[in-house]
Amino acid sequence: MTEAAQDNASDTQHVLLGRLTSPHGVKGWLKVYSYTSPAQNLFEYPAWNLSLRGQHETRKLLDARVQGKALVVRLEGIDTRELAEQWAGADVLMDKTALPELDSDEYYWYQLEGLEVHTRDELQLGRIDHLFETGANDVLVVKPVTGGYDDRERLLPFLPGDVIVAVDLESGVMTVDWDPEF
Repeated sequence: MTEAAQDNASDTQHVLLGRLTSPHGVKGWLKVYSYTSPAQNLFEYPAWNLSLRGQHETRKLLDARVQGKALVVRLEGIDTRELAEQWAGADVLMDKTALPELDSDEYYWYQLEGLEVHTRDELQLGRIDHLFETGANDVLVVKPVTGGYDDRERLLPFLPGDVIVAVDLESGVMTVDWDPEF
């Protein structure tokens, strides 16, 4: 599963790949937090759609590097610390159609968010709210829904072939091998 991208709630055409966090130095460089996995995959996109307080612009990625534990980038038209400060906090969005194609058994997180989660016995456990990484595996956060099995939030490991039995994006259902009492 590829973390890239979480949906930007106000935009179903794009996925959120990262966020510009703060200026780095005096020449317009910005620190960036990447939602991609691995984090440097964000550098593979030559043009970044930036969104900040209702303002949207596309900027070319001119330079990027790992700086200690941080990622830093230089974007077209942002060449002073003052301009970098203005863009700190901006979301980095990508058109969904620009994302690389995945193998049939791979998914972007945004594709899984919102799926109903059913057991093999067709008990509805809830709906996938979001995902997070643990290092060992990704984890699905399944929130309860009206008419579901119960009112419990569940954390399910994303382990295809073990916990995850099937993912049907068209019907919006993920089938899991999970004891609803656990």
